[in-house]
Amino acid sequence: MSSRSKKITKSQWSWAFYDWANSAFATTVMAGFFPIFFKEYWAAGMEGSESTFYIGSINSIVGLFIAFIAPILGAYADIGGYRKNFLGFFAVIGILATAYLFFIPGGDWFTALIFYGLGVIGFSGGNIFYDSLIVTVSEEKERNKVSSLGFSLGYLGGGILFVLNVLMYLNPDWFGLNSSTDAILYSFLSVAIWWGIFSIPVFKNVKDPFQGERKSLVTVSKESIISVISTIREIKKYKSAALFLLSYWLYMDGVDTIVRMATSYGSDIGLSASSMITALILTQFVGFPATLIFGMYADRIGYKRALSIGILIYIFVTIYGSMIDSATGFFILAGVIGLVQGGVQAISRSFFSNLIPQDRSAEFFGFYNLIGKSAVIVGPFLVSGVALLMSEPRYGILSLLILFIPGLILLWLVPEKDNS
Repeated sequence: MSSRSKKITKSQWSWAFYDWANSAFATTVMAGFFPIFFKEYWAAGMEGSESTFYIGSINSIVGLFIAFIAPILGAYADIGGYRKNFLGFFAVIGILATAYLFFIPGGDWFTALIFYGLGVIGFSGGNIFYDSLIVTVSEEKERNKVSSLGFSLGYLGGGILFVLNVLMYLNPDWFGLNSSTDAILYSFLSVAIWWGIFSIPVFKNVKDPFQGERKSLVTVSKESIISVISTIREIKKYKSAALFLLSYWLYMDGVDTIVRMATSYGSDIGLSASSMITALILTQFVGFPATLIFGMYADRIGYKRALSIGILIYIFVTIYGSMIDSATGFFILAGVIGLVQGGVQAISRSFFSNLIPQDRSAEFFGFYNLIGKSAVIVGPFLVSGVALLMSEPRYGILSLLILFIPGLILLWLVPEKDNS
């Protein structure tokens, strides 16, 4: 029986449902309500460019922190057999931090930033170990199918809860709430509950088999650092893969920055919260089918060419985004981003798989995932810092060209196959 005809197993469904669980944080909190609510509730009275700088800074600081700890913790989990333990640890941090946003009073912007940052750490850190568990629930030939299932459930689950949260925001009386402010606070609480409940299957039904001998903390720590250094050295031998990872880090920093800073930017140029939220829903549900279609198109024209088109579209998004002044323009941007966002992520992974030795794919993909999870360091700081210095948010969004253009140039320099 071919891998394509195999049914999706219970453990695979359970693994994929963690994407359904934590994507609610990415949509409702990170991309949706937090940037808007931070400006209107926790940082009310603060200049727009200043509050945007704080949001951008916390995203960059968290990205830097994840970049620092991820390789070592990832290797530690592999060597010590603690993938599920670390996933649980970070998930609990994210869930509790998100829930605590419900209790933070208006005006307390510093506490709100701290707990948002902890939530992002829980989300990003947990994904490192969630990704690594795919090797325990799937064979190599079916891994792309299982991975796509996770992406799809993430889009769907995050989108469903976000729509419910938006309805709460637009019509609080339907839910017995007194105001839109209460609706957003309860939305944060709903994300924490959703994340917690739908995380149960991965801990209950996914095994993290470890055949080796349990070692001391000191021994595992030393071996994990050695493993990271070894992986870096090995990747450097494959010049195409190394060049692609540098390109990937740059353009994904731009992609992730747009996800996290779009509503903050929209607020700064005077767009209403309801317009921006509606646009985010558009992105979410356009992205679900568009990712599949973009992948099929990439099979016809080649991964590198399709990925180049995606990045060129992001360059257009950046330039056009600096000129919009209406909700209609924001809707156009949302729709265009929805067409390519998931495709750029999926095709990047497929292209990378062609550049690495197949017998060492797990090792190389582990490093690829770590690069991806930490690729949101420069962008948020650029957008918020330039906007603050220039007193003009449009210059901030334009600064993302510093990431997209070099990322595209480096991509063009990557051969289709590694000849090392």
